[in-house]
Amino acid sequence: MATPLAAGQAKYFVLVVWDGMRPDFVSPELTPTLHALRESGVWFANHHSVYPTSTEVNGTVLATGVFPQRSGISANKEYRAEIDPLKPFGTESLAAVRRGDELTGGKYVRVPTLAEMVQAQGERTAVAGAKPVALLHDRLPRPAAAANPVWFAAGSLPEANFATLTNRFGSFPEAHSPNEARDIWATRCLTEAFWEKELPRYSVLWLSEPDYSQHHYGPGTPEALAAIRSCDQRLATLLAELERRGVRAETDIMVVSDHGFSTIGENGDVAATLRAANINTRPVWDKSPQPDDVVAVGNGGSVLLYVTGKSPATIKKIVAVLQQRSATGVIFTKAGLPGTFPLKDVLLDSPTAPDVLIASAWKMSVDVSGHPHTEIVNDGYAEYKSGDGMHVTLSPTDLHNIAVAAGPDFRRGVTSPIPSGNVDIVPTLLWLMNLKPATPLDGRVLSEALVGDAPSLRAVELGRREARYDFKDGFWKQYLKFTEVNGVRYLEEGNGTWTPRAQ
Repeated sequence: MATPLAAGQAKYFVLVVWDGMRPDFVSPELTPTLHALRESGVWFANHHSVYPTSTEVNGTVLATGVFPQRSGISANKEYRAEIDPLKPFGTESLAAVRRGDELTGGKYVRVPTLAEMVQAQGERTAVAGAKPVALLHDRLPRPAAAANPVWFAAGSLPEANFATLTNRFGSFPEAHSPNEARDIWATRCLTEAFWEKELPRYSVLWLSEPDYSQHHYGPGTPEALAAIRSCDQRLATLLAELERRGVRAETDIMVVSDHGFSTIGENGDVAATLRAANINTRPVWDKSPQPDDVVAVGNGGSVLLYVTGKSPATIKKIVAVLQQRSATGVIFTKAGLPGTFPLKDVLLDSPTAPDVLIASAWKMSVDVSGHPHTEIVNDGYAEYKSGDGMHVTLSPTDLHNIAVAAGPDFRRGVTSPIPSGNVDIVPTLLWLMNLKPATPLDGRVLSEALVGDAPSLRAVELGRREARYDFKDGFWKQYLKFTEVNGVRYLEEGNGTWTPRAQ
């Protein structure tokens, strides 16, 4: 099918994700390829992840252009009794995706993805990921001869491609830090196999680094820096392939990360804290939870709490315990209880959202190399320890991530200070492709970055919310800072404190 006339000039569009990349680590020395792309295009200097600042949440945002309350994906790990009554599940797992679609009539992700919209126009797509999150961009089953291939680390679509790809490139490598072998494999899968005959209209490459190494060693460590260099080499490979094919000048490229990163200061255990307060809370059950039982789902810097029966009294008691805990940063509730923020304030109030959501506390300093050093409480993943990396809080280093755009439709040599976010990537690409979604998206077109006509920008608005609750022995106070552009909300930071009263 002939490429339709678009608002932009590009024939091809490529999205590259560096999982967990922070903007302060982009430099000519460490990331020469990305830095050069940034200098030749647009650098979004105030770019934002969506909270929860986790991979599956932002992977879905980067696939759909809507916030979690509309996409239905609220965390990396969630609890839904209809999918598994005894324990949380990984929202990116193929089994959960298939079960979720079965239960919802194909609406596990509740809105179409960009890849699906492009395919609906008769155009080809290709998705290759060194992590399973790539599946969320294009998850639907397809026949063996389908023209829109997907590799998502744990398998392929069409499934018949699995043997062909592993015979060609070898078995998908075991994880290692830096996770270079997996990222090389995924890059070759896209550029050599999926692009073999022709370049698709839209391609996605999801790299596993520097997330993997930062988790195991911490941001800024030699291992994490080596992982960043590896990502830069993968980007160089992709750009060189576009040059070899003679299509670099016809291709719009966007390089983003799904979230930023912090460092674990200490580990916590929300479930144990609640059990000590006589609230029956567990992450895994041997029989179905009963009324007033609580399923705690750790996601690193945030914990999701699901109350069986949704008793207001139990939820109120949970909140009171958490408000008197120094490791708590910000508390969200469906009902917007006193001293909390409602989930709708962070666009998380979906039908499958938890009853209570806690973002861990954080504190920021500067390390010896001049990079921000944010210490957070890890409340979810026991395999990580103090000094390792983590995210999913409302710290500035978790919420701010990278975004670079270059190609015929983007301005050259521009640094934009205007707030932007992952939620804006799909609306911008759809605008350039001249595709209109069936319903309006949550993000905006990044007009400030484009050379052609685009929706006008309105003033940037600053916002701050505070909530407080007084106890006999002290008081709890939390805040949330955000900015808004054209009605799109970008979270800047949020934290809280428990202050005992002087005796």
